[in-house]
Amino acid sequence: MKSRGVEIVSPGPNHLPLVVSLASDSTDVAEWRARNRDWIDAELLKVGAILFRGFAVQSVERFDEFTTTVFDERLSYDYRSTPRTVVGRNIYTATDYPPPVTIPLHNEEAYQRDWPMKLVFCCIRPATSGGQTPLALTRNVTRKIPHDVADRFRDKGVLYVRNYHDHLDIPWSTVFQTEDKAKVEAYCLSHGIEFEWKPDGNLRTRQRAQSMARHPKTGDLLWFNQAHLFHISGLEEQTREAMGNLFANEDLPRNAYFGDGSPIPVEDLEQIRLAFDTETAAFDWEPGDVLLLDNMLISHGRKPYRGERKVLAAMSEPYSSHRETEVVPAL
Repeated sequence: MKSRGVEIVSPGPNHLPLVVSLASDSTDVAEWRARNRDWIDAELLKVGAILFRGFAVQSVERFDEFTTTVFDERLSYDYRSTPRTVVGRNIYTATDYPPPVTIPLHNEEAYQRDWPMKLVFCCIRPATSGGQTPLALTRNVTRKIPHDVADRFRDKGVLYVRNYHDHLDIPWSTVFQTEDKAKVEAYCLSHGIEFEWKPDGNLRTRQRAQSMARHPKTGDLLWFNQAHLFHISGLEEQTREAMGNLFANEDLPRNAYFGDGSPIPVEDLEQIRLAFDTETAAFDWEPGDVLLLDNMLISHGRKPYRGERKVLAAMSEPYSSHRETEVVPAL
């Protein structure tokens, strides 16, 4: 369908993403984005994911320009969970994990009580093979999780425990973007994060967060946590065994529990992973592609790849679970 100077390809029911491409080389891209901001926002709430193709966003500078017209502001990446490289003002590389590593589907910063409502990715250079950013409609994932599993999480929430070891995972100075322990403590106190400095000078944090959250605009009650990523069962078997040999359970680099501190059954987590897997859709990146996501409506991940892949990321529209005052009902 041609409209508003672009071609729009609807993804159809439960398919992702909506694809918007230029209908003419004469279209003024910057003007089009500025003029259609309201339309973009409305479509994003309908479909959750929009892929802009052919807009020639193939540099950090062009990505900066693009986000300026679809975001009010770009957020900094605080209390980090994965390694990233800063390439511009609040513009980062997508997670810098090695190419063979699969990143399971998740919602960005769902391990926190504060998160961005919008994400945008830009493909500067696609991988030679693989490297897709798979997507899933979070409302469908939520429906696929068995009610007894969902109820256990809803009643208890999730507790994330992180131990920051030297030369393993990412250090606390990277996570909090400071070498100043006082600043770390101030951040933790203001975000409801329990902290403990251990005798070796390293840090342990504990934070209780939501298992589900209600979208502030659509009203959807959505699965919104990262228990399946943080839990040790998410590691490859050989790595999991090595971690078990190196650390007591309470000293693992990261782990997840129910909010009351009780263990999460591995069977529950497997049901959650299955729900994400069965709802996954993927597309192949092309140079200059820009993918805009509603972070609550859409879960995302990364497939393994070969070659030199370069995908950038930015975030916008901060939201806090503290705004939710209603009692979340059982499913």
